[in-house]
Amino acid sequence: MSDTGEPSSTGRRALAYTVLLCLLGAALAVFAATRTWAVEVIARPAPLPAARTVHSGTDLLPWLPALALVGLAGAGAVLGTRGLGRRLVGGLLAAVGVGVAIGGAYGGFGTGHDDIRLAWPLLCVLGGLLTMVAGGITTARGATWPVMGARYERSPRRGGPEPDPAPDGGRLDGRRTRAAWDALDRGEDPTVS
Repeated sequence: MSDTGEPSSTGRRALAYTVLLCLLGAALAVFAATRTWAVEVIARPAPLPAARTVHSGTDLLPWLPALALVGLAGAGAVLGTRGLGRRLVGGLLAAVGVGVAIGGAYGGFGTGHDDIRLAWPLLCVLGGLLTMVAGGITTARGATWPVMGARYERSPRRGGPEPDPAPDGGRLDGRRTRAAWDALDRGEDPTVS
């Protein structure tokens, strides 16, 4: 690693782009699944107009938006995991993306409805493919990316044992607590030795 921190920033950038790709794909699939995919026209007797029934992707494939929502949650899980856990989340995202893409393709071409609006199923396929790619990248490279909150973790002290909060190793009693409050009243910091 160089002194400029270039690999670290590259890892952060790759993590950010992958999470955004996953969010975009899953959100696109959820949005496309809620649009009108098919209109069923049912002829009725002569004086009555034909009845039109509108079917969204959710009506045709109720599991599809739920699976896409798993992709949205997986984007957050990529940020919150590390190492092997992150690779497993990446594999799950890839599987979710494949499922969403197959569902979109089936909804567009395999449901048997005559009047299918192909734009929404194809958009759902695209969202699934984006989620799948994000999952594949996470599986392949996610273990090397920085982890959330790593900078806030406590590093071990070097050069000696941990200081004892109470000098005698016990609980703070009433006298020392009162002495600490008195020191604060005088404007002193009782935590500084």
